[in-house]
Amino acid sequence: MALDLKNDPQLIAEYEAHHQKVWPEIIEGIKAVGLANMQIFRVENRLFMMIEADENIDFDKQMKTLATLPRQQEWEALMWKYQQALPGAKEGEKWILMKKIFNLAEY
Repeated sequence: MALDLKNDPQLIAEYEAHHQKVWPEIIEGIKAVGLANMQIFRVENRLFMMIEADENIDFDKQMKTLATLPRQQEWEALMWKYQQALPGAKEGEKWILMKKIFNLAEY
């Protein structure tokens, strides 16, 4: 998935600091909906999130469930202070699924 941060060095530093001490409820919620791992990478102000989950998981359903868990909406509102939608994103769309175009493990 991809998303942009506001292109402000101070805000980017604050965003990274929040991700060094993610609220326990957020970590518990991610695990509770069946996500095995989540990683976020940054280049300049562009973020890439990689999620590992069982291939049978209903991703949309799990994300909707995650959004209802304690403090999740508060965390999302706080993070939106630092984030901005990608060019071409639909109204209200944050993280956008990326299309996989190569996987070395398939060769």
